[in-house]
Amino acid sequence: MIYDVVIIGGGPAGLTAGIYAKRAMLKALLLEKIGTGGQIIITDLIENYPGFTEISGAELAQKLEEHAGKFGLETKSLAEVTGIEDKGKTKVVKTADGDIEAKAVIIASGTTPRKLGARGELEFTGRGVSYCATCDGFFFRDKVVVVVGGGDSAITEAIFLTKMAKKVIIVHRRDKLRAEKINQEHAFANPKISFVWDSVVEEIAGKQVVEKVIVRNVKTNQISEIKTDGVFIYVGLIPNTGFADVKKDDWGFIIANDKMETSVRGIFVAGDCRNTPLRQIATAVGDGAIAAVSAERYIEESQQYLQR
Repeated sequence: MIYDVVIIGGGPAGLTAGIYAKRAMLKALLLEKIGTGGQIIITDLIENYPGFTEISGAELAQKLEEHAGKFGLETKSLAEVTGIEDKGKTKVVKTADGDIEAKAVIIASGTTPRKLGARGELEFTGRGVSYCATCDGFFFRDKVVVVVGGGDSAITEAIFLTKMAKKVIIVHRRDKLRAEKINQEHAFANPKISFVWDSVVEEIAGKQVVEKVIVRNVKTNQISEIKTDGVFIYVGLIPNTGFADVKKDDWGFIIANDKMETSVRGIFVAGDCRNTPLRQIATAVGDGAIAAVSAERYIEESQQYLQR
């Protein structure tokens, strides 16, 4: 069986690509390594997706999945892609369960949270170190937690943690935040949140579980200690693009034009794994729509060429 298009990744970008592909009557298959929904599943509250003043990430993911299902999108979970072979008129998507052939491929594989690199981080992962407040915040009810980072993820998750924790300390390497202004205002106004500026976490320490972090002021090099029960880390993203042999930037994000075309004809990209100035659900959805339409036109043009 040769599919018209195989979509790698089941987040907002991939699901939107699937909706548009099926509306174009393409035979489409969506592959997802874990389960559909992507990173938004672990987002407690979304306030900036048009049409929803407030919605949980899990609820929005469900709505997107149901919408794609309405058009009959075929999905396959627990499908880890290991490579893409370019055979010219078709592409072979390689997975642990076997090869899948398609006329076009859309890469919407998203990102993975970047590790901090501090001493003790790996040893205490799952024992006080976390990368998901929605997943693990419950375990820190009435406790003190440290959030590392200054972007939107760090600030929104810090605000979420105030629902459980008695105190949230944000450690940021700069003297101002990078998060959206409205999120900054919410954080500054929250009495449970305090800030440690111009500082980086050098070590996460404890006995059986996290008990403290050692921080260094990047301007003075002064070392200090913060007592804490948990550490939530939000210091950037790593694109899940290792399987794709296409042109990427220095960080591994896939480079594409405004049609979501990569350096390999017939392979398209959408969402957070793309080299893009903004990574939001709204932009991922837009990418997915463009990628699917571009894939449809590519398939049509290829068929017309072969019929000549």
